[in-house]
Amino acid sequence: MVKVEDALVARYETHGHRFEILIDERLVDLVKSGKEVDVSQYLAADVIFKDSGKGDKAGEEVIKEVFGTTEISPVVKEIIKRGQVQLTTEQRRKMLEEKRRQIVEIISRESLNPQVGAPHPPQRIEKAMEEAKVRVDPFKTAEEQVQEVLKAIRVILPIRFEHVKVQIKIPGEDYGKIYSELTKLGQIHKEDWGNDGSYNAVIEIPAGIQDQLFDFVNKKTKGNADIKLLK
Repeated sequence: MVKVEDALVARYETHGHRFEILIDERLVDLVKSGKEVDVSQYLAADVIFKDSGKGDKAGEEVIKEVFGTTEISPVVKEIIKRGQVQLTTEQRRKMLEEKRRQIVEIISRESLNPQVGAPHPPQRIEKAMEEAKVRVDPFKTAEEQVQEVLKAIRVILPIRFEHVKVQIKIPGEDYGKIYSELTKLGQIHKEDWGNDGSYNAVIEIPAGIQDQLFDFVNKKTKGNADIKLLK
């Protein structure tokens, strides 16, 4: 649970009533992106307030009348979806920095420079965002903002989203060391076992993580891997 002093206040006013909750900033993205989440892990208090500053709780009858239930989870989600999140200056700064970092991470992972066929470093993407004067919304998910950011920085950077296919051949004894991570990095399209016991696969990955994949496989197999980019 988040500490009260670090919590954001989410406020929803309707039917002549005000409802407030004290939440971890991460809960905003989780709820708005529709992810399944145990909201109790992100609350400073399992309470629906009418005034969190004074510690005044909303009455159960009023909560039931407005939300149709007194269960904490659906009420919290409704307040976040329909209400407003109040931020201090420092909280807003931290949320903007984190959201910007997430956007840069997605673009760096999913895109490449078509002129050279290699990913743009995160620092270059950040610099382009600054030059393009990109405005980040702390209350929208990073995924929702990626296309707008791309549109803005394309006038500065040659960039496109692309996936590539990589062919991998590793000794059979190294299969267990890498398989789980491979499925996280991309989508395996083809796999089989060679007569020599080797594991062979074709995996599709975001263009921006080619180096990450190559480094991971070579490290886990101690260089005993045949790995190449398919044209």
